[in-house]
Amino acid sequence: MAQRMKLPGLLGELAAEFAGTMILILFGLGVVAQVVAGGLGDHDSIAWAWGLGVTVGVYVAARISGAHLNPAVTLALAVVKGFSWRKVAPYALAQTAGAFVAALLVRWNYSEVLAKADPGHTLKTQGVFSTLPGNGVLPVTQWGGLRDQVIGTAILLFVILAVTDLRNSPPAANLAPVVIGLLVVAIGMAWGTDAGYAINPARDFGPRLASFLTGYGTAWRDQYGDLYFWVPIVGPLVGGVLGAGLYQVLIGRFLPADEALEPGRLPTPDPTDADPTDADRTGAGRPATV
Repeated sequence: MAQRMKLPGLLGELAAEFAGTMILILFGLGVVAQVVAGGLGDHDSIAWAWGLGVTVGVYVAARISGAHLNPAVTLALAVVKGFSWRKVAPYALAQTAGAFVAALLVRWNYSEVLAKADPGHTLKTQGVFSTLPGNGVLPVTQWGGLRDQVIGTAILLFVILAVTDLRNSPPAANLAPVVIGLLVVAIGMAWGTDAGYAINPARDFGPRLASFLTGYGTAWRDQYGDLYFWVPIVGPLVGGVLGAGLYQVLIGRFLPADEALEPGRLPTPDPTDADPTDADRTGAGRPATV
């Protein structure tokens, strides 16, 4: 009798979320540092590197944790897809920690270039690490940024669920991470003006904290002096649930019901090891990311 595959357990899932998010942020912040502080590249290179960072981050973590890499994804799956509520906070903490460590590595590696471009470590290069309304230069307020983050993350979750729902027409040959990466490229190219398309609380808060601890005293505020750090947290959390809910209402409820094919689930565990509280451990390891 073939030995049944055992699940990695919560510690393994958190390690995967940490690693996948770290890889994502290393590419994302690295390219912004290269463009803003080093003068190499442009907006398109930023959009493409973020998208590719998402793709490789998902490939790193998908088999073990589902590769959420984003608290907005984790919360949305808990609300509409039965992901275990007891894992929501640990996943979010692991994702934020991965983003924080990645930001420290980028800050260290680009320390000379950042110091040359912005000796005072001001808002001029703060955007390397965290987002600002209107990218710090356009007349967008924190409320405009909040609106933008709700809409952008709703788009993200709506399409992610469509791409990873095996009851629908998902990409074949394990190409879902590539399509999700292209989705992030598209969001960056179409929805990057008002708030820098954070669409991920961990992506913004972890690097924001890292920048604050390494000399950016303006990290928590926007160019108007208003507290802004909460916008890329609240906006994506609300928008993610909204987008996932809209997918369920407009698409998901019309597809054939099959609980074994829900997105973002882990492989079915050995019954002798099963935790009956883990409603999320019933699928086929599809990525549910970003």
